[in-house]
Amino acid sequence: MKDDNQKHEVHSFNAALDTPMRPDAFDLSEDQKINKIQEHFKAIMETLGLDLTDDSLKNTPNRVAKMYVKEIFSGLDPKNKPAVTLFENKYGYNQMLVEKNISVYSQCEHHFVPIIGKAHVAYIANGKVIGLSKIHRMVKYYAKRPQVQERLTKQIAEALKSTLGIEDVAVSIDARHMCVECRGVEDVTSSTITSALSGEFLKEATRSEFMRYIHMS
Repeated sequence: MKDDNQKHEVHSFNAALDTPMRPDAFDLSEDQKINKIQEHFKAIMETLGLDLTDDSLKNTPNRVAKMYVKEIFSGLDPKNKPAVTLFENKYGYNQMLVEKNISVYSQCEHHFVPIIGKAHVAYIANGKVIGLSKIHRMVKYYAKRPQVQERLTKQIAEALKSTLGIEDVAVSIDARHMCVECRGVEDVTSSTITSALSGEFLKEATRSEFMRYIHMS
């Protein structure tokens, strides 16, 4: 069971970042969630006609449950939000910083199949700068939940703006959606590009500079 402070954090977190969550989302412990998901996934496999006495299949429900809770959906829990290291901008760097080609592995919330791509994140430093690895961890945290790409892009941008206390932030994601490639239209050649721009990045010259950097070899 979670205490009242964490429950309050869940409500604030949802309101700020727009991930649809129930108020009782963290009433169960991780182990309780794993046990419950394991039973449900076992029922799905049996309904599909799979023989769970087979050596290759018998542990699949538990593997899937652990993967859901501890790995690919771990970004749903605010306790997994990465601690962010900020440094004084002592050297007065006031130009664009771009961290590009950050790996994105997420899950489509409509079909629960992978979204795979790259994120490009930029900001113009003011009084603080952020450790580069923390940008990667921020992207990973928001990606590890059922997502739509538009929301993911916005969440990363808003988190960076809030952390640094600035408006001059840009995020672009270029990703392939397995719900498009493996089902439905089965198109393996397309990708989806989204962006969230604010502050100086709304100006054409700054936006063009950002785009030029992310397309450099």
